[in-house]
Order: sequence, then structure tokens, then C-alpha cells
Amino acid sequence: MQKNVLILDFGSQYTQLIARRVRELNIYCEIHPYNKIPTDLSTFKATILSGSPFSVRGENAPHPDLSQIKGKMPMLAVCYGAQYLAHFKGGKVEPSETREYGRANLSVIKDKEALFEGITENSQVWMSHSDTIKELPENSIRLASTADVLNAAYRIDGEETFAIQFHPEVYHSTDGKQLLENFLVKIAGVEQSWTPGKFVDLTVADLKAKIGNEKVVLGLSGGVDSSVAAMLLHKAIGENLYCIFVNNGLLRKNEFETVLDRYKDMGLNVKGVDASARFLDVLAGISDPEQKRKKIGNTFIEVFDDEAHLIKEVTYLAQGTIYPDVIESVSVNGGPSATIKSHHNVGGLPDFMKLKIVEPLKMLFKDEVRRVGAEMEMPKELLGRHPFPGPGLAIRILGDITAEKVRILQEVDHVFIQGLKDWNLYDKVWQAGAILLPVQSVGVMGDERTYEQVVALRAVESTDGMTADWVNLPYEFLQKTSNTIINRVKGVNRVVYDISSKPPATIEWE
Repeated sequence: MQKNVLILDFGSQYTQLIARRVRELNIYCEIHPYNKIPTDLSTFKATILSGSPFSVRGENAPHPDLSQIKGKMPMLAVCYGAQYLAHFKGGKVEPSETREYGRANLSVIKDKEALFEGITENSQVWMSHSDTIKELPENSIRLASTADVLNAAYRIDGEETFAIQFHPEVYHSTDGKQLLENFLVKIAGVEQSWTPGKFVDLTVADLKAKIGNEKVVLGLSGGVDSSVAAMLLHKAIGENLYCIFVNNGLLRKNEFETVLDRYKDMGLNVKGVDASARFLDVLAGISDPEQKRKKIGNTFIEVFDDEAHLIKEVTYLAQGTIYPDVIESVSVNGGPSATIKSHHNVGGLPDFMKLKIVEPLKMLFKDEVRRVGAEMEMPKELLGRHPFPGPGLAIRILGDITAEKVRILQEVDHVFIQGLKDWNLYDKVWQAGAILLPVQSVGVMGDERTYEQVVALRAVESTDGMTADWVNLPYEFLQKTSNTIINRVKGVNRVVYDISSKPPATIEWE
């Protein structure tokens, strides 16, 4: 049996980063809310406690029962976790005189400690906390300090319990990956056996056992997630997989035809359904972004239901749900992670569909999905495709949706994306797109005064979409792209470029 790593989430914005760093070590891990600890811990070999926006001194501080974990398996407590162990085990946590946020350096590291093997003094770490540990808990040994934080790391004597005030999962902690490897591999003895090849083998075998000779219907979007899910299912059940690609009228220019052509060479059984008029009718007059998502999600399910009834004896609906979708869609009542936006492919199906769900990718991050696709020798062009929102251009048109607005944005988007490819910039960008703003501006074209639409271009670099920086595209490229859009796309007379990072902004505007 494969031994995994349990990550208990106290609501930190960095929890997913912890999981990603662990996966980068070829170690499988799972995130669970602090208030829903698995009852069966036999499959876990180590536990990591995340940070939190809460204070351990607050009335609503997360207070899990760790009696079956602490001292019984190796545990690494990060930030809030470190303060939690101190506060409730005889130590003292008090407000910092100044908020400790940003880069710091380890000024003292206790000699010959396995947790810091290969990490030297002055190593940069990332701090993000407003409380500080004034006194260590019972039976503790200080392991590291910084200039401002005396108790930057400690361990409990007689246990494999370690605590650190900084965040090793953040890139700014230069030796953070080394520290996690020290804890998981050298201290906890977790095997580094989580590879794309192993995932493919295990998943295909599990799908065969679960589905048997039943039929599965899958919605293809043309993106990485649904395509990789389709190939895994195809390997498992072959002709019993029925793929449907729905044109919701909100795809990129010519994408419906292009995607159908791409799938022909992959051996998949795909049917294209043009339901664009149906989606646009449903969206008429809707401006609220959450209502747009719900309308699109509901209509998508209705179209699927219509198509599924044309296939005899379908039992399963497959979805390309990935791990961030699952985590972000957990409500505050189910766990501490706040829902930023709803995902229409998470949360089950209406009873009338009478289909069971199969989600072969629901425990993978986006970069892992790409590596799995490469393992199956899928086309590089498909695997390198930028993420595209499920609701499509609907959430890139701010305000109500009309066929004319869709046409304008499709044309603008096409110029932008094709330009990135022509300038060899596409693969240097994680995600790019255009947004149609709900404003018009005055312009002059020739001798005529115009009053037309404004569009914003957005390009970001990221590893997982949880954080993102805007891309400093060459001025010459932006100049060329702006001129081309204004000259070729009727209805647009002004182009702006979004230079906001996430956080505090989000990648999409809605």
C-alpha cells in the first residue's frame, strides 16, 4: 500500500502550494480541512499543518483534535501550526510588535539537525504572521532563529514533531524544497514514487475495475483537463467512451471546428453539438458573473442530458475536474478555504440525469495533468494550450451578453493569441486573453469621430493559477497588437493592457 502525506488546511492561502511542493518531490499528498480529519489514518505516513489567517488567541481559532497524529507519526507544523502547538502545549504566543511579513534570513541554525540538513545560516525564508512565539511549548528544542524571530523553528523532544514559523512552500524561501524533502524523505521515510507513469497505470486499472463494460459520456472542451481525462478513459474502456464537444457560442474564434479536427487523430469517439443559439438565448439580459456561470452550467447539463439520451444505457458522466477546482469549491462550512468563484463542473449532477460521476483527474494539479498527458504521448500543442475558463468568453464580456459582443471579443482575442504565437511569446505566457469592457470611449478615425468599445488585454505568468504576475510583453508587440485590433475589429477604438497581479486582483475579471 502506498503511504501518503496528509496536509491539514487551516485556511491558508498557501495550502495548495504546500501540496504542490510535496508533489514536486514525487510524493503523493492530500489536503483535508482541519475539522474533517480522515478517520482512517493508516494510509498516511506524515502530516503537515498549514498556516492560517486566524490567530491562535482568537475565539474562533481552529482547534483540531491531533491526538491520533501528534507523536504517532512525523508532523511538520507551519506558521499557524507552529503557533498552535506552542499555544496549546504550554508555550506562549503573543502579538508581534511589528507585523512580520516578507523576506527574512536564518541567523542561527542548531547544528546537526536533520530538518536543516544541507541548509546553511543566512538562508532566505518567507514570513507571514502577526503573532509570534514568545515561549516554546513543553519539552521543546529551538532549532533556528532570525534577526527578529527568536523561535523560528523548534522540535518536540522524544517525538518526530517539528514546527517552523516561516513558509517553506513559498518560492521566496530559497531552501524550502530542501527542508520539505528533509522532513518527508529523511525523517518520515516517505517513498518518492509518485510519477506520471505510475498515475496512468493505477488510474487506468482503477477505471477498468470501476466501470467494467458500462458506457461513459464525457464533455470535451478542447482544453488540457478534459482531453487528458478522455485519453485515460479511452485507455481503460475504449469504444465505451462517448465524447461530446458542445459549442456554447462562447468559444474562441473557429475553435469549434479546430477542436473537432484535433480529436480526429487521437482515436476518440467525438460528437460535436452546436448549441450556441441555446446558450445565448439563456444568457440574454444577464450581467451578474455568478448568474452567468450558473446559467451556463445548467444549460450545459441540459444539453448533455439531451445527448446522453441518444446513447443507449449510459451509466457514467466523466468530468475533467482537477484538484484546485475541488479545493476552491469547498464552502467555509465544509472547510476553511473560501470559495472565490463557483465551478460548474464540481458538486454533482441533478437527480434527473441519473448518471454516476467519474473524475479521473480530481486529485491532480494542472502541471501534473500536463505531465500525465505527455506520458501518454498526447500532442504538445494541446498540452501546451493556455487555460480557458469553463464559461468561456461570457466572463470576459463584462455586463450582458449579445451575439455582437461575442463577435467583437472573438476577433480581438484571435488577434492577441495569434500575435503571441507569431512572436514566439505564447509558450512564455501561462494564460492570456482579452476582456470586453462595459464602457465606450471617444476616438477619431480619419476625419470621423467615433464612440466605440474598449478592450483590455491580459497576460500572466504562473505555475498553478493560485498566484500570478502580469507579463512584461515587449512594447513593440503591444503596439503592433493594438494597431491591428483597432484597424481590423469593427467596434473597437481603444486597447488597454492589464498590469495587475494576483493577489490582489484575480486572473479573470469576473
